[in-house]
Order: sequence, then C-alpha cells, then structure tokens
Amino acid sequence: MIYEKIIKPILFRLPIERAHRLTLIALRLIGMVPGGRWLLRKSHAVESPALEREVFGIRFRNPVGLAAGFDVDGDVCNELSALGFGFVEIGTLTPRPQGGNPRPRVFRLQRDRATVNRLGFPNRGLERAQGKLREGHEGTVVGCNIGCNAAIPPEKVPADYLKLFRNLYQYVDYFTVNINCDNGTRECQAPTTGRLLEILEPLFDFRRGQNHYRPILLKISPDLTDEEVDRMTDLMIDTPLDGIVAVSGTHHRDGLTTSRQALAQVGGGRLGGAPLKQRAVEVVRRIHERSHGTYPIIGVGGLMTPEDVREMLQAGASLVQLYTGFVYEGPRLVRDICRSLAAPVPAAEKSGEGAE
Repeated sequence: MIYEKIIKPILFRLPIERAHRLTLIALRLIGMVPGGRWLLRKSHAVESPALEREVFGIRFRNPVGLAAGFDVDGDVCNELSALGFGFVEIGTLTPRPQGGNPRPRVFRLQRDRATVNRLGFPNRGLERAQGKLREGHEGTVVGCNIGCNAAIPPEKVPADYLKLFRNLYQYVDYFTVNINCDNGTRECQAPTTGRLLEILEPLFDFRRGQNHYRPILLKISPDLTDEEVDRMTDLMIDTPLDGIVAVSGTHHRDGLTTSRQALAQVGGGRLGGAPLKQRAVEVVRRIHERSHGTYPIIGVGGLMTPEDVREMLQAGASLVQLYTGFVYEGPRLVRDICRSLAAPVPAAEKSGEGAE
C-alpha cells in the first residue's frame, strides 16, 4: 500500500532513469542501516519450502528473480534479495566502463504497462563490479549478464566475453551470455552458429579447468523466427550450454494502445512489459518442447501478475525473472507471486491434471 499510495506516484512523476537512481540510492541506504535488510525481509520476503528449487545445480529459495538491467553494477544484490527475490542477475556488464546511448533513452508507455529502452548497456565496467562482488553477497544467488563494449572490432568480441567470465568466475553463481543489442539488426538478434561458438567455446574451455562449476546460459531475442529459436535450442543441446534465458525486449510495436504520435516521440529501442508476455511464453514453450524438458529455461518478458508467472512456469520455465512488472507494481508483486506459488493447489486443479 505504501508503494502504491506514496512511492509510486512520486517515482512516476520523475524521468524513469532518475526514478531508478533514487530507488538504488534508497536501497543502498537501507542496507547501511543496522537491521535494514532484516526489516525488508520481514516485511516483504515469503519463505516456504514449497518455493525452493534446484536448477543447474544451484539451490534457489524461490523461482522469482530480478532480470539484468536493474542492478547493473551489483550495488544492491543483498537488498533486492531481502525484498524477496530468489536470485538477482546483474549487468549487462562490459569489460570497460561505458556511458551508453544519449539521453533520453528509457520511456514508460503507461497505457500499455510497458517500457522502451535503448540504453546501450551503460555500466561502470568490470573492475567496479568486481570490487562490489568481492564484498560478498550473503547467500544471495547472483547471476552475471555479460556483453561486449561498443564499437570494438568483431574479432575482439570473444575476448571481451572471456575477460568478464574469467575475472568474475569466483564471485557469481552463473553467467548469461547476452548477444542482443539495441539496433535491432538481424545480425544482433540471430548471429550465426559460428559467431556464437567463437564467443562460447573459450568460456567452455576456461570452465573445464576450474574447481567450481558455473552454469552458462544464452539470452535470446523474442524477435527470432521460430526456426531461429529452434537453431538456438539445438545449439544448447549440442554444446555445454546449461540453459537459455528467454527473452530480451522486442523491437516490434504490434498491438500497442499507445498513440502513434507518442511512439514516434519515443523512437526506437527494445520494448518490455505486458505486450511481450505472449511471445515470451511461446518461445519458452517451443524451447521446452524441442529440448524435451531436459534443459533449464529462465522465462522473462511481460510477467506482470502471479497468473502470468504461473503461465510461464507451465510453459516450461524452471525459473522466472521480473523487470517491467517490478517497475510498475513494486516489491508487492514479488510477494504476491511467491504467496501464490506457495499456496496449496486446489483439489479441483489436482484432479484435472493430466486429464487430457
């Protein structure tokens, strides 16, 4: 209620990036106060054995994570965990700091409960994130979404991914290889298998020599054709990839209620939020069916309600991630999802299972 009545109206009067910065500052301050995280946990987190999951060898206290892009540099992982998230994915990180694209570059489409961003992966770089992660994350499961710096020659792209992977290997629990970018070209959305293997194989080689196993996932675009989704799934099956994160934002604008004039003012970028849910669920279901349910999938895209999350899990996702839903609904959404998932399944639903 406090978020809906007080915090949200204030944040939504501000430009979205400024509201985001204020949220991170507030979380950092709470984390600095003795007992601050405990208070967040008591007021927001839902604890239940029914929520626990073991996926790619990692124990998650619940299946609801925060997608990359919110805590880019790993500043407030522990505070976000205290808000009830079962895991937090930081990034997208690049080896060197970069400022991203010119502002304004993030927009709310409130009529569609959506956002559009063309951020360009702004982050403070490897050394800054490494310093924060070295402080420890107190049992919080932390994933790292890795990318490459802008405007580097194609032959140096694999080296950027490997540098991040090697230097952060001991500090995070899993990695997501982000092959998406903000320009919407087909090469960004669906690179060839050869180009992907140039990025992935050095990571597999490095991992083989380590004492601890870090899962490697691939994040894919919803704008792939069904045939391209199949190709990415086959790549997962044929290589040591551990799973897929589906999906990132879309460059499509189909079915929006926001006026054309408003969309023209916003311009290009990746759309996330409610309009993305149907395609995200379709992609997850397709991957699940093609891989015969034997590979973990993290489902993300347009999850705005507990019902959306249930639909994603039923489609075959092992875990889910929130982003735009968290922006619009606040921490209450995480709590409501976890309560819904922890609730006993009604007898009528149980008797209907497998009825087909």
